[in-house]
Amino acid sequence: MSVRLLSCIWMLIASALGAAADTAGLKDAADYLFLDNGQVRLGVKRSSGAGIAWFSMSGSERNLINHWDRGRLVQQSYYGEKDGSLWDKQPWTWNPVQGGDWKGKPATVLELRNTRDTLYSRSRARHWASGVELTNVVFEQWITLTGTVAHVRFRMTHSGTGTHPVSDHEIPAIFVAPDLETLVLYDGDKPWTGGALNRSKPGWPNEARTMTEHWAAYVDGTDFGLGAYVPEATRLTCYRFGDGRADHGACSYLAPLTRFAVTPGKVFTYDVYLAIGKTDALRGLFSRLRSERAAAGLTP
Repeated sequence: MSVRLLSCIWMLIASALGAAADTAGLKDAADYLFLDNGQVRLGVKRSSGAGIAWFSMSGSERNLINHWDRGRLVQQSYYGEKDGSLWDKQPWTWNPVQGGDWKGKPATVLELRNTRDTLYSRSRARHWASGVELTNVVFEQWITLTGTVAHVRFRMTHSGTGTHPVSDHEIPAIFVAPDLETLVLYDGDKPWTGGALNRSKPGWPNEARTMTEHWAAYVDGTDFGLGAYVPEATRLTCYRFGDGRADHGACSYLAPLTRFAVTPGKVFTYDVYLAIGKTDALRGLFSRLRSERAAAGLTP
């Protein structure tokens, strides 16, 4: 994957896929499996590889996740070699994603269960461009809720024999409602010291950012929104697409990035912490999570 490739992905989706999805209410409840701890509610979508398609305050109909199509979720996405595939007539690369392909074909869910306080899924990746089911790539995710935080552990297992070149990978791809228009992060050289945050409204196409505190958030005009703390990442790519109306395909997007080669037998596991709230509260939550991870011998 490259930033150049990312920059064109969703502009063409909006024109290629005309059917709007419901991002303000929930019309297809049977397609979801939910966790709700009385503070926040998170739902994964069965028809999109169990990708995360709902995150709201408990009891609220305001879903902060954009789930316009199989690509717009919170989901795993990896990249590899050029393989002759085409995405809407564009040359593409090996690209296993969790939700399904760009034409709307869903990924296969192999296992989905909610046991006590943990929602677990296992799914088979689908190639974003070609639509081929990639039987040698399996995605897993474990989700728990604590307070207003959703802890998601993602795992990709590649059982194929091929070796792919070093590439950037989205860890994960995060699409949120378009009314969350301001991207907030810390990009200075003194992380976790209370320094001033960087606030911006990303444009189109992709823009690059650093996040030296390993988190970023999209917030609305009241400073309320969704944040993601990804200890593995210090870089991200981002953009905003459309006119701000969800029913016209608009969205806000960010993806923390990491870089490695997908090799035979590669297993990659990482943690993501999603949270809802205002910026100062989000930063405080993520700071505490960082301290807890450090006490447990985890970094950063």
